[in-house]
Amino acid sequence: MGRAYRAPGRVNLIGEHTDYNDGFVMPVAIDRHTSVSLEPRTDRRLIARSDAYRDPAEIDLDAIGGGPTGHWSDYVRGVAAVLERDGHRLGGADLRVRSDVPIGAGLSSSAALEVAVGGALLGATGIDFDRTALALACQRAEHEFAGTRCGIMDQFVVCHARPDHALLLDTRTLEMKWIPLPDQVAFVVCNTMTRHALAGSAYNDRRADCEAGVRAIAARVPGVRALRDVTPAILETNRAALPDRIYRRCRHVVTENARVLDAARSLEERDLDAFGSLMGASHRSLRDDYEVSCPELDAMVESALAAGAYGARMTGGGFGGCTVNLVAAGAVDDFRARVAGRYLEHTGHTPDIYVCTASRGVEACPL
Repeated sequence: MGRAYRAPGRVNLIGEHTDYNDGFVMPVAIDRHTSVSLEPRTDRRLIARSDAYRDPAEIDLDAIGGGPTGHWSDYVRGVAAVLERDGHRLGGADLRVRSDVPIGAGLSSSAALEVAVGGALLGATGIDFDRTALALACQRAEHEFAGTRCGIMDQFVVCHARPDHALLLDTRTLEMKWIPLPDQVAFVVCNTMTRHALAGSAYNDRRADCEAGVRAIAARVPGVRALRDVTPAILETNRAALPDRIYRRCRHVVTENARVLDAARSLEERDLDAFGSLMGASHRSLRDDYEVSCPELDAMVESALAAGAYGARMTGGGFGGCTVNLVAAGAVDDFRARVAGRYLEHTGHTPDIYVCTASRGVEACPL
């Protein structure tokens, strides 16, 4: 009997490049989804097709393995392989992937695909899956089969998201806190329509820089296992032991963790000006210390602030993709028009702009 599951994309309100450093993040799932419909087969093969790509993939569950190939089906193959390794005996199936999550825009189309595939494969076996276990399996699949050493944020929120709430997540302990989103504001995502080739390799480079900083500080400070354990005072005391680039990478993560916790308090207190100010500080840190912004992202942030946003920042890995903007709910239409005009004037690109509603995590859906 056929079945289907869908999983949302996500936008990260604040807390960028902190999750692979055991830090804090605050994402929300968005009302754009990847769905995977499944029809069982009598053999142990997965035949995967996607509306976004012309070439299908055939995966033999009895001979599954290997690393990244660069094909879109690496995510499907990886999730199936990790689930099998975790002891889930999967059945063969014809899979059809459909999605309205923009690819390469920093809205976690990869995690949406992974989780939707995992939900469909487990659902077809009748397994009542654990959402945290599925998130961790999908993260391992991305590490091993897509070659991106991502943190847990994307897969976790795609599995656990709740409507109308942001998720404050401690990525070390996986402790989560749900924060209601105020009715009087909207989170608007602006797509720069650009993606620079640096994005993939630079993500792993930044992670390596952070790990180098941790090793240098841990040699001097007992108990440091990740940048999560480094306070601003510890960082400054050990600055001489760090090359300038490594110091700046670490400074972003250390200060960003503090910003996430401050932002959570601001959101709970409905202090939208404070929240917006923290978004701005986050973007400047990503631009100047972590160096993952680009001219198009900076132009979009400047356009959003000029159009009256409480706050704006890049979201996702960087080097293109999207910004997230905190906007008064009653001003959204005017905001969209003004941002689009200013951004076109500065870059020559017409942006896609999405007004996002906080959605729920992976779920069964109609075929």
